[in-house]
Formats: sequence, C-alpha cells, structure tokens
Amino acid sequence: MADEDLLDKVHSLSDLELAVLLCLINREHVLISTPPAAIDDLVQELQLVARKTFSLKPVVVDCHPSTTLEDFASALLLHPRHPHPQSTPGRSVSPFARTTESYFALNSHPLSNHRTSSVPLSPLSSLPPPQIAHFVIAKNLDRAPQVVQIQALELLRTRRIFTRTSVQAAPKQFVFIPVVGAASGGEAHVTPHLNDFFSIAHWHNPDDGYVNLDESDGRNSGPDDEKASTESVVKKAVDDATPSTTLISDIDISQLAKLSQEVQIDIDILRYQMNIVSFLRMHRAVDGGITPAATKHLHQLVKSLAPLHKLDYVTPALIGLAVRKVYLHRIRIIEPEKERSMQWGSQLEAVEALLEGVGPEEVVEEVLEMVTAPL
Repeated sequence: MADEDLLDKVHSLSDLELAVLLCLINREHVLISTPPAAIDDLVQELQLVARKTFSLKPVVVDCHPSTTLEDFASALLLHPRHPHPQSTPGRSVSPFARTTESYFALNSHPLSNHRTSSVPLSPLSSLPPPQIAHFVIAKNLDRAPQVVQIQALELLRTRRIFTRTSVQAAPKQFVFIPVVGAASGGEAHVTPHLNDFFSIAHWHNPDDGYVNLDESDGRNSGPDDEKASTESVVKKAVDDATPSTTLISDIDISQLAKLSQEVQIDIDILRYQMNIVSFLRMHRAVDGGITPAATKHLHQLVKSLAPLHKLDYVTPALIGLAVRKVYLHRIRIIEPEKERSMQWGSQLEAVEALLEGVGPEEVVEEVLEMVTAPL
C-alpha cells in the first residue's frame, strides 16, 4: 500500500491531474474533451498541470485542416534556446526562461550555465539537439488531416517520429493528450485506429473550473467550481485555505506503478469484468469500439486505480469506474438501418425512436445496471 503522504498528494489532485497521472503510471495516453468554447482554457490548464504538478515541459500542437506532417513533427520538439547575447553579470533573467528541473526534464537549460557570462555565444556553440517533449497537448487533433492523425498513431505505437533531417525518439516518460471540442465526452473522437490507442477518455465540464489557471490568474474559485466530478477517480477533500501546490515526482509515479502490478483480482471479479465486456459487445446500440485493446486498457486501469483507494485488490466499484473511462470515446452508436432487429422485420421508425438520445454514456450505464456484481 502507498504511504499516507503520497496518497494525500494524490487525493488533492483535480480530475484532470488524475487522468494524466493514471496515464503516466501505465505509460498510456488520454483523450480529453470539452465544449469547443472552452478549449483554450483547458489547454492553458493542462500546460500548468504539466509544469506545476508533474514538473514536465509541455508543447502545444495546434492542429487545423491544413496542418502538414512537417508542421506536426516540428511542433512536437523542444528546441534549446541560446542565451541573450547581451547577458551580463548581475543582470536579471526573465522568469519565463527558467525551468523546473525533474527526473523527467531535459538537460539543464543553457541559461543556467551562462547566466554570469557576458561573452556572446557563437552560432556554432554546442547545444543539446531538439527532443520530443515529455508532455504533448494536441489541440483540435480531430480537425487535422487523416495523414497527420496516422502519423500521431505511428508516434504512439513506435515511440519515434521521422523529420526531414533525423529520427526523434520519445522520452521514457511521455504522454500525448489530444484536446477535442465536443458536446459530450461520447462525441469526442479522432480517426478510428488512433482513437482505439488512447487508454482512457476524460470529459471536462467547464463548470468544474480550472484549479491551476484560477490560481495563476489570482482568481478564487467558489464552492461550485471546487466540487469534484461525479466520476472522479478518487474522493477528494477540498481545503479552501490550501493552494494546490502538489508535485508528483517520478519516484511517486514509479511507486504507484509498482503497487498496481501487485494488485490482486479475484476470479469472481474478473468474471464480472469480462461479463461487462461481453454485454457491451452485444448491446443492440453498439456498432463498434469493444476491442481487445480496450479490454487490455480496462485491465490496466482497474489495477492502477486500486492503490489510489488504499487497496491491494480490485472491487466491482473500481471496475465500474474504469469502464466509464475506457469506453467513453470508443463506443460507436449504430445507425438505425443497421440495427440487428431490422433483419427480423422491425420498423425503422421504431428503431430510430429506440436509439434517439442514446450515446456511449447511456450504453455504459445501462450495461452496468444489467450485469450483476459479485457479493
């Protein structure tokens, strides 16, 4: 079981931070969605989460229909900066040039080695080569051309990407987060094969607030902004007087990853998990998305959730929570014309009425109600 100090830090995280933490534990990736009007705020919040909570350097890849492969590949890289040529002893350095070092971070910023030097650097000075950032935010990835999305899939699958001059490898700790605008979490998708590669999905309601962004702007969140989502992966106690300055180190992540590998699953719990998968696959409203990859991700997630709840075994409640996260972006609702009862004489109007208003969220809740949990 994780020590109390680590669990206290985990329980103080927001839902967005917890989604990222779970991906870092399992070395997977998360698709995050929000209403289109709130995308910019969400991207800023995720940048602050990377820096303040995980001490990682983020990059934002701004995607649009005319994004090219070269645009995508170059936006993934962190480029070392030359110190200002007029740097002199005692001259203050812009706070934006400083970095927060961690076990994940790249080598020390060149400024830290030349802050007291007044000699301009030669253009031929040795600098670290550009590297893929540890924390990549792909804004509006669903709007990028399919060839770019396939390149993103290749990056996640092989952990490397080709540029015109070199092959760039992803760092050991690497998380790729598409931020997609949609009316609900179940409507947020990218191209199918890439979509299935994301371990979990998270829907961020703007009404839940932006903890780090509010602190950065000096705004005080009200009680309504601080209430946790009903689908939060852990229960959190909110302390109005305590700022969210939690830092999750790579040692913490490694400890949680090790604990998740030691979690036990009883045969009855495993049967319950497989029954849910079977019921999802056979649901009349589901056209696809219940894939073997999703089953693997579900198994990973339930085991990594247990240590966060001070458990070394899996419970039915944890499975229900994991199912909501793993299948939110995967389930595709069938077209009424293709619904199976149409083969046996059902009326199209009746099937359309049956499927009206049904989305991935409704399918998951219905299946969780249908499958009996073990006692």
